This record gives sequence, C-alpha cells and structure tokens, in this order.
Amino acid sequence: MGRRRRKVVRIPKKHLPKFFSCPTCGKETVRVNIFRDEDRAVVSCGSCGAREEFQIKIAQGAVDVYCMFTDKVYRNSSKVLTS
Repeated sequence: MGRRRRKVVRIPKKHLPKFFSCPTCGKETVRVNIFRDEDRAVVSCGSCGAREEFQIKIAQGAVDVYCMFTDKVYRNSSKVLTS
C-alpha cells in the first residue's frame, strides 16, 4: 500500500503590462520606452499621438514613468478646467 500523491498547485506569476491605458483618449495604446544609458524615458500613445519625455532615476520602471505621465496629463487638464 502506498500513500496518495500530493497535488501540485502552481501559482502563475504576474507580469507587468506592456501597454497602458491613455488618460486622454481612453484606449490601451500607451507604450513606455526606457533608455537606461541616457537616463530618460519616452511615453507615447499610438492612437491619439500624446507624447512626453521624462528624466528618470535608476530604480524607476515602466509603471513609475506611466504614473508620472498620467499625473502630468491630469495636472494640465485641471489647470484648463479652473482657468
């Protein structure tokens, strides 16, 4: 008589997205290109053409740069609404 074999439960690893949603047009076409050797990142939307360039630090990733982009877009849109 043998014992029952345990069932192996595999937990899928979560990955960061390659495309993000655009705060101006709402489509998921924003791509973040990071150039580590130049310490800069370019965020661009493929559908509406919104484009921005940021100076980054070593530890910042694509999600951090995307958050900087959305903060800048929302900050500029709130200035337009209050003026």
